[in-house]
Amino acid sequence: MDLFTILLKGGWVLLPILIASIVAVAIIVDRYLVLRKSKMNVPAFLVKIRSILKKKDINAAMQFCRDDKSPTANIVRKGLKKYRFGHERVKEAIESAGRQEISKLERGLSVLATISGVAPLLGFLGTVTGMISAFMKIEDLQGAANPSDLAGGIWEALLTTAFGLAVGIVAFTFYNYLVSSINKLVLDMEVISNDVVDQLEEMQKNYPSEEEIETEL
Repeated sequence: MDLFTILLKGGWVLLPILIASIVAVAIIVDRYLVLRKSKMNVPAFLVKIRSILKKKDINAAMQFCRDDKSPTANIVRKGLKKYRFGHERVKEAIESAGRQEISKLERGLSVLATISGVAPLLGFLGTVTGMISAFMKIEDLQGAANPSDLAGGIWEALLTTAFGLAVGIVAFTFYNYLVSSINKLVLDMEVISNDVVDQLEEMQKNYPSEEEIETEL
């Protein structure tokens, strides 16, 4: 018996579980690729940005962040754009950019968490409806049903629980993995952002004029 035949025998409840599994896989793959692109060499980035800021070259620092294209570099770049407005504006810009980048990284995770909880419940629902059908069959046969009459209906009903649990376990496992990876990335963002803010604060006494600071995106 092939997988398609088994799915057909599982009843209508298997359809939403199958759809949920496809959505979960799509989210997992998408978030994994996004996080992979977002990772960066924190020590190397800090060394480079520090060396540029020590020269008080804001334009070069912004260009370096544009070339890096990581979420962390984007946060730093938005902070650098507000450099001439003072230390507080830099912090506000970095915090605002940080919230936006974190929101982008967490996109779809709430759906994945929902699937991890709902898929097993759908499986149990399918099993319950299947068992109801089995007992209705006993009633139709006026109690004369033999084990072979019920065995098929029961194992078909249990299919939904098995598939629901499988989808839920995979979704929950990857949800925790993705959340952990995002938390680590957010920590790296905070380390770099705080370091840049400190560097900029030291430069506030002698900062370039407005004409020397590039304000374009």
